[in-house]
Amino acid sequence: MDVWAEIRYLHASEGLSGRATAKRLGVARKTVAKALASDGPPVYKPRPPVESAWARVEPAVQALLEEFPDMAATVLAERVGWEGSITWFRENVAEARRRVRRVDPADRLVHRPGEQVQCDLWFPPVDVGLDSRLRGRTPVLVMVAAHSRRIEAVMIPSRRTGDLLAGMWLLLQRFDAIPKRLLWDNEAGIGRRGRLAEGVSGFCGMLGT
Repeated sequence: MDVWAEIRYLHASEGLSGRATAKRLGVARKTVAKALASDGPPVYKPRPPVESAWARVEPAVQALLEEFPDMAATVLAERVGWEGSITWFRENVAEARRRVRRVDPADRLVHRPGEQVQCDLWFPPVDVGLDSRLRGRTPVLVMVAAHSRRIEAVMIPSRRTGDLLAGMWLLLQRFDAIPKRLLWDNEAGIGRRGRLAEGVSGFCGMLGT
């Protein structure tokens, strides 16, 4: 369709001859002559869809996989009478197998007791009194035990390392236990780019976490 329109344009608006048009577009002169002689754009008859070899056996393969999801591709090929390329068959079977083995949307991550406590900061959307005259917003340190989901929290003066460590020490006493891991997500007062902030290593070493 685009070539037909371009031929008509070059001939009518640019005044190119049939030979020059064919050379400009890189098409045969017969194509140009046919386009100029036509009364309208070419109409292409859609080809009837051709059923692939895989489409003929796919229902049988799907039925077998629903009953035997681990059945080998070579066995499947024999069961359904496949006679084509075994490589192409394996690729299609792999895709069909993925459809049968749907991913479980539930999070099955399991934490053992005492394994991990997740730490984060929450910033309340209200101002609080910092002293007799000054008001502002200070962070709340929140710690959650991954296994029991127990939550402890305390408001701390700032997100500087010293305040974070003091807050963790206070909350760990409330937990009455030391977890194997204290998990932080990219908090500058704890560390960044794989390096702990000054004082954090000593804190962890003292507690054995």
